[in-house]
Amino acid sequence: MKKILIKEEYCMGCRLCEVYCLVQHSNTKNIIKAYKGEYPKPLSRIVVEEKGYESFALQCRHCEDAPCLDACITGAMHRDDETKAVLCDEDKCVGCWMCIMACPFGVISRNVYDKKVASKCDLCVGEETPSCVKHCPNEAIVYEEQK
Repeated sequence: MKKILIKEEYCMGCRLCEVYCLVQHSNTKNIIKAYKGEYPKPLSRIVVEEKGYESFALQCRHCEDAPCLDACITGAMHRDDETKAVLCDEDKCVGCWMCIMACPFGVISRNVYDKKVASKCDLCVGEETPSCVKHCPNEAIVYEEQK
């Protein structure tokens, strides 16, 4: 399975991964419209954490033994058969937030702008390379095959 890996020593905290993730998950796919004119407002599914001079991006790790899968009461959290990514079916999600509480990495968030459902990295389903990887200027975010 391919996974997103963060090379924190290369991350400069520019937050372009957040910007392009938000645009990728917007209706218009236009950076200005996504930020200024879309409702419901799209969410970035990656977050840059900073402490002092260090920064790094956080997003779903699509765990092999994902606690969010077991915690989900409706089956909205599921593993894609083809990519093996952990995805959230927003139509099934009831907003109980059990996945948020179960995630050991704190990378699942509430989408309070739209349907009040769980929001997490989906590896940009349908794209060859996730948007955060494609737009990282320092190659601090990579998408590689993992064993």
